[in-house]
Amino acid sequence: MIRTVSLAVLALLVGAPLAAQNTRPVCAPDNAGLTLQPGFCALLVAESIGPARHLVVLENGDVLVAIAGSRGGIRLLRDTTGDGKADIVRSFGVGAGTGIAFAGEYLYFATNNAIVRWHWNIGQLEPPTGTGPDTVVSGLTLGRQHPAKSIVVGSDGQLYVNVGAPSNSCQVHDRMPESPGQDPCPLLDVAGGIWRFDPRHGNQTQLDGQRFVTGIRNAVALAVDPGTGAVFAAQHGRDQLAANWPKLYNDAQSAELPAEEVFRLEAGGDYGWPYCYYDWRRRQQVLQPEYGGDGKTVGRCESVPRPVVAFPGHWAPDGMTFYNSRHFPIKYRGGLFIAFHGSWNRGPLPEGGYKVMFVPFARGIATGAPEVFADGFAGPVVSPNGARYRPTGVAVGPDGSLYVASDQGEGAVFRILSQP
Repeated sequence: MIRTVSLAVLALLVGAPLAAQNTRPVCAPDNAGLTLQPGFCALLVAESIGPARHLVVLENGDVLVAIAGSRGGIRLLRDTTGDGKADIVRSFGVGAGTGIAFAGEYLYFATNNAIVRWHWNIGQLEPPTGTGPDTVVSGLTLGRQHPAKSIVVGSDGQLYVNVGAPSNSCQVHDRMPESPGQDPCPLLDVAGGIWRFDPRHGNQTQLDGQRFVTGIRNAVALAVDPGTGAVFAAQHGRDQLAANWPKLYNDAQSAELPAEEVFRLEAGGDYGWPYCYYDWRRRQQVLQPEYGGDGKTVGRCESVPRPVVAFPGHWAPDGMTFYNSRHFPIKYRGGLFIAFHGSWNRGPLPEGGYKVMFVPFARGIATGAPEVFADGFAGPVVSPNGARYRPTGVAVGPDGSLYVASDQGEGAVFRILSQP
């Protein structure tokens, strides 16, 4: 007796969305509300999955998303019909998280104070019943400000972890007018940098890791350049220059400064926080007012590395990825996509960010000016409370599509394709 099996059921049995391999996704007529560069279209992969932060896309097309907020954990999204929309959603893991990575045979997930991993076979929908993840690192520095832990696995197989500083500018009294900065800043011993861990060892603490670089206030966005193997980080710059130092800065200056910086990281590097910030208009590092700066003085900041690319203040870079596919036109190959979550403090200027930017790259160096790749996520009201979506994570799929996560409201994942 011969029994027929539907394509969707067969996909589940073999652990791969077979229909999705043979059917082109259907873009939304309005590109899901997005404004894109010519030659691209978009659709919503999934909505109402919880506040979606970073994401990875596996070889079989499964999308795995780190979820923040009370719902927390990981969502697995699978398309078995080929229309580009997830018709299967699975939830597992516990704790609010931002960081996620897949390397070798392991799926890594970073909550606000720990990193765990599962042994993962591509095609499975969730961990086996009754099995929990292994703890790689626990007890990571956790503060009320900047608790999210972002992660990447480097070309060396090591795990790189952002430990954001629970501070604005390391003042004696945080965010208080004219409070001086602590010098040296004691927070740099446990935060404000990128730590490196060997994932072959379990049950580590932060003391078991190496402080790979220091002087980065909060790098929610991390990425590895597949062409060079270098690790890149995008920093959230400090706030409240005018509010804390009204004799030195007006509101318009404070809206644009300091720059949001992207650094190519070098082991042992010091990228300036809290003593220095980058003025993207002057194209130089200058001394912070908490340490005697006046918006012009360079002083001890002369030796701080310049960013490889910089953006206006407070756009909030939350995710980035290098484009390593041939699906998009040649200008995008090797380039960097950055998801900007959006500002809350650019008054009297309009709020900024809420978009995905593209930066052309070659051999680890930016080769052209940044340009807007995808906009319109916020909708008509561009503000933290009024925005419909706010970009967080970006990832490249096996077919070259670009996936973008949003943590606003109930959470969503978009997919952007190059049109034939």
